[in-house]
Amino acid sequence: MATVDRWLLPDGIEEVLPPEAARIETARRRVLDLFQCWGYELVITPHVEFLESLLTGAGQDLDLKTFKVVDPLSGRQMGLRADITPQVARVDAHTLRREGPSRLCYAGSVLHAKPHALATSRSPIQLGAELYGDRSSSSDLEVISLMLETLALADVPDVHMDLGHVGIYRGLARAAGLSGRVEQQLFDALQRKAMDEIAALTGDVEPALAQMLRALARLCGGREALEEARQQLAGAPGEVLESLEGLVQIADQLAARYPALPLYFDLGELRGYHYHTGVVFAVFVPGVGQSIAQGGRYDDIGADFGRARPATGFSTDLKTLVSLGNAELVAPVVGVWAPHGDDQALWQAVRRLRGQGERVVQALDGQRREAALSAACDRQLVFEEGSWVVAPLDQ
Repeated sequence: MATVDRWLLPDGIEEVLPPEAARIETARRRVLDLFQCWGYELVITPHVEFLESLLTGAGQDLDLKTFKVVDPLSGRQMGLRADITPQVARVDAHTLRREGPSRLCYAGSVLHAKPHALATSRSPIQLGAELYGDRSSSSDLEVISLMLETLALADVPDVHMDLGHVGIYRGLARAAGLSGRVEQQLFDALQRKAMDEIAALTGDVEPALAQMLRALARLCGGREALEEARQQLAGAPGEVLESLEGLVQIADQLAARYPALPLYFDLGELRGYHYHTGVVFAVFVPGVGQSIAQGGRYDDIGADFGRARPATGFSTDLKTLVSLGNAELVAPVVGVWAPHGDDQALWQAVRRLRGQGERVVQALDGQRREAALSAACDRQLVFEEGSWVVAPLDQ
């Protein structure tokens, strides 16, 4: 390997340098403080786990994103986490085993074997919150609201939200008796809004149900899309109507809480279909092709860990929030310059200032006071009248 190649990083893997690293860390602290104010408790999960635990209940998409390694101690296959959400679900179901609602949050780096999209990072800092133990729409509303408050904290401008409910399609597909293969084909066609394929795949379905399945591709738009859905799906099974009314209720409450937030509905967009079970949501901003925050309900995820629990949550990439947001995240960096020396009184003065939260940079052997400028110091420690005191740097 040529010397120059040793400095190269893999595609999609980047290092974060100052001052950007300081901005990201400040944002992380502020968001975790916000989560704490809402009653969410921080958990820290391992970067690597046995593969069968890491991927339990997560589906094929996560499997493809996960780097695999062999544990030299046990000989078992392990994975580097590509998503923290399944880990937190395991913590709730197997480790904590609490009764009633449990609110957990996390912030940590993840690694993707394949990027989510072209030109996106394979090493995002995943930030999120999960609410376990409650099936009501009030927990969905809480999580969505917390996501929006997180974006507001970062001052991300011009956000738009997409809302859907995978239970509507699930209920119709179940009532139509679709085989697993046909259900998947129809799912793919709905994502592409391929009307001819949708019609062909529902050709053998009872006419009323076939009409409803075909209508899903057209049921998209603003609030009027929900009203049209009520008409188009009026004869649907009870579970479908219940899902639709749950979506309407959440939409009404969000409109009351955030009247300036543009809401878009698409009943044929089944984001996270293989993972989620109820309401799904995502936030977009102009100029960014992918969602910048997303989530939804994924009930019974803990079943594979021995304890099924209703759950809802959201996640986002902290790096993306910082790059898109306008929040002032780092105060101007200033500090005190201390001269080099072994004087104990000088050392105690430096310790005292640092204990008060001051940034103190002490000169190394041979460094002159001029180095204080490159160290971003605006004051200095000087010896006056028998003690070390802080004085302006230009003194």
